[in-house]
Amino acid sequence: MTADDPKQLVRRGYDALSVRYDEATGADSKYRTWIDSLIAQLPESSRVLDIGCGSGVPMARDLASAGHHVTGVDISDVQIRRARQLVPQADFIRADATSLDFPPESFDAVVSLYALIHIPQDEQQQLLHKIATWLRPGGVFLCTTGESEWTGVEDNWLDGGTPCGGATPTPPPTAPG
Repeated sequence: MTADDPKQLVRRGYDALSVRYDEATGADSKYRTWIDSLIAQLPESSRVLDIGCGSGVPMARDLASAGHHVTGVDISDVQIRRARQLVPQADFIRADATSLDFPPESFDAVVSLYALIHIPQDEQQQLLHKIATWLRPGGVFLCTTGESEWTGVEDNWLDGGTPCGGATPTPPPTAPG
């Protein structure tokens, strides 16, 4: 990854503003309805993958508290360090989600809340295919995306003085010459 790599921009943004992000978005209580619905759908002691887990709050924390085995993944070193402190009963991996490799049917559920928007568009389809293979038959995929296409950089993200980036667009194919 180079300094201009959009994934590096995302990593640096979350490293710089991890706590601020949780405070600004109400991390402790957001997604309550989605979390309750997911927990109601899962068998006891389910294995759940949380892609873009951030600080682990609230998703990994609430799933682990409900007795599920949670593996969280995030590109930010700071987010993963905080997640390990805030949710010690879950497992956390610092990695680029597109580089993950799990055996087929490893998880009863995969969660990815507002993480896909940070992955270059030309890598999203392959990641979604991998997710489909990681889910057991009948597994649950809970995912959010933005309400509109955004492929830019927010220069002063959360008024924290640091940029954060979105997915880079895939250029249209060139017409044969």
